Amino acid sequence: MSIHNENLPSPATDDWGLEPLMDVHELAAYLGIPISTVYDWRVHGKGPTAYRFGKHLKFAISDVRAWIAQQREPSSSSPRHPDRR
Repeated sequence: MSIHNENLPSPATDDWGLEPLMDVHELAAYLGIPISTVYDWRVHGKGPTAYRFGKHLKFAISDVRAWIAQQREPSSSSPRHPDRR
């Protein structure tokens, strides 16, 4: 499942008007992180909002997009300098 197309105003919906959901494995693969990191985020209240269906976690693409946008670091007008200690 791909969420790369940033030009879409909202994710496509199915015949019932529901947007696609991604599971933990798809989210981890998309972000390039270990699956265990997604579960760690859940324990610590971080990461995108999820829906729980029994033992399964699912993530709405719109929630993933919103969460990713929140992770962007603000740009700085001055170049960054390493912390010198």
